[in-house]
Amino acid sequence: MDRCVTLITGASSGIGAATARRLAGPGQALVLHARGGVDGAKISALEAVAEEVRDAGAEAEVVVADLARPGTAPTLVEAAVTRFDGLDRIVSNAGFALAKPVGEMTRADLDTSFEVIAAAFAELVTAALPHLKAARAGRVVAVSSFVVDQVPGGRLFPTTAAAKGAMEALARSFAVQAAPDGITVNCVAPGFTRKEQTGHSALSNEAWKAAAALAPDGRIAEPSDIAAAIAFFLSDEASHITGQTLRVDGGLSLI
Repeated sequence: MDRCVTLITGASSGIGAATARRLAGPGQALVLHARGGVDGAKISALEAVAEEVRDAGAEAEVVVADLARPGTAPTLVEAAVTRFDGLDRIVSNAGFALAKPVGEMTRADLDTSFEVIAAAFAELVTAALPHLKAARAGRVVAVSSFVVDQVPGGRLFPTTAAAKGAMEALARSFAVQAAPDGITVNCVAPGFTRKEQTGHSALSNEAWKAAAALAPDGRIAEPSDIAAAIAFFLSDEASHITGQTLRVDGGLSLI
């Protein structure tokens, strides 16, 4: 069986961890990245995800690095190629939500959002391009967000919206560029998605309950819901789909 190598950023919890679990199995090699939290507090969570996917039959490599630092993203690609001799697929998931309105957000807030989300995506695909071209079926999936073009319930995330919107624009351009080489590039835009108890949350518990009520299906997405869409875009079945953004939001985008 040929080995398929996938790099997942932001893999210590939430959507990234759920995606790793979804993909895990024989013939899969996963490079799992995370910033590691404050003082490395979340490194153990990343290691735990790696152990889970190994137990499911996959190979796993863990990389702890801060994507806010220019030049970090290419080191993730290098780690994948060094450890597994290639790179077939990228899931650009690392990011964070910042609920600071204009007037409270700072230039530093905006810069950090762009560095971690849009700039890191650009650096990842730039470094990975030769390897994606060499892959049997190169795949790139970027995890965006409903906040790019929605403010349900008046909840504002301007820096996150700007950075995710820029990433979507980059993904569309790259999709056109990479298509002749058989590489697909798509985005998944989750609605409100459940956070793990130990993870960062941009909303209070009461705000999460109110957010669930906003969606037509009346619930918050589970990370596994988003992982299923990502896995589809990574699959052979999605080989003729590129440059698209799929909303996984329980109908939130319809209101």
